[in-house]
Amino acid sequence: MAPNITDTERQVLFGKYLKQLREDKGLSLRDVEEKTKNQVSNAYLSQVENGKISQPSPSILHALSTVYDDPYEKLMIEAGYLAAKDSSARGRHQARAATYAVDGLTPDEAHAVRAYLQLYRRQRRGG
Repeated sequence: MAPNITDTERQVLFGKYLKQLREDKGLSLRDVEEKTKNQVSNAYLSQVENGKISQPSPSILHALSTVYDDPYEKLMIEAGYLAAKDSSARGRHQARAATYAVDGLTPDEAHAVRAYLQLYRRQRRGG
């Protein structure tokens, strides 16, 4: 999204973005509710799409990213949870986005997840 926009403008744009994703998939609000196994109610999604809910939770965004086949990290950025800065920050954003996907993580647990991901990546690179 464009920098220097108000929170209200961001939530309206984000709602339109989510609505476009849903319509591109040919889904109704009720279809999304069913596909998310009632994690996202049609009434709630309608309010998000109409800009009445400012920032859906990361777990809601994760469910929508799966249904819409849109990257979770992108939804987190569009919703205002993460800032898209540059490609060097991408890995940090992905790790942060992964920790948001699980409800109720303590800061220590989130730190442990990030540490594990760093270890895993080093091992995959052979270093």
